[in-house]
Amino acid sequence: MNIKVSEILPIENLHGYKLHLACWNDKNHPLDVFVRSRKEWEGWNTWKGQKNDFNRQYIFTLINFYHEPDTWLFGGIYEVISRGTKNYSHSYKLELLENTQNLIGRLKVRLKRPGRAKAVKLENYYGNIIVSEVLKEVYTGEEFCGYENINHDFHILESIFKTNKPDWKGALENVKGIYLITDKSNGKRYIGSAYGGTGIWSRWSCYIGTGHGWNDELTRLIKKEGIGYARKHFTFVLLEYRSMKVDDKIIIERENYWKEVLLTRSNYGYNKN
Repeated sequence: MNIKVSEILPIENLHGYKLHLACWNDKNHPLDVFVRSRKEWEGWNTWKGQKNDFNRQYIFTLINFYHEPDTWLFGGIYEVISRGTKNYSHSYKLELLENTQNLIGRLKVRLKRPGRAKAVKLENYYGNIIVSEVLKEVYTGEEFCGYENINHDFHILESIFKTNKPDWKGALENVKGIYLITDKSNGKRYIGSAYGGTGIWSRWSCYIGTGHGWNDELTRLIKKEGIGYARKHFTFVLLEYRSMKVDDKIIIERENYWKEVLLTRSNYGYNKN
């Protein structure tokens, strides 16, 4: 039996609300933003378009849960306290309604997105929003999937690393290994490794912080294009992992093996040694 969100969050005056459907904005996924910074997420809701033709007292927010089709994470209900003039886009002053805070980041719902619109009249869609599940805890990012299943875009790892997600950190800081970074915009690849006293967690943290990990070719690319390029185009795969006790020579040999197999020292890749 389907449970409608109206049974959990009853609203009397739907005409006083607009529905904010937070989706990918060509730079960030709002789900990643929500996980890494609540303050940054609130900023997504303060945006007001130049036309100033669709204003209501309350904003009901849903975050695109991009791992699952037609699925959204409840982002809260905000009251608009004040609005800037029509010459300023980012000018809403908001206040989060306290009576909905216990469901923020926990309530998952299903709703087929109405076209490309990101802000619509709540009364037109509220009856079609179905509860998918209520998580036990606030969503903090994807759970560790196992070493063999790591095949993640930069922006997903960025949220995991910036929040020091315990399951991922515990797994990755205790292994050496060889990894593959693929630039999806052109198919070029880079093979790297973590050895010595540095586990995969520490090595990948460098990429998350810089976008390039101080590899010469990637450094030039990111300095030119910005870290947004890495967020949009880079994906990481862990090819091999070993105990921290394994001799570094083995890791280096395996790194060279993968460079040869995937031709990453050629025009097909970013490795130069």
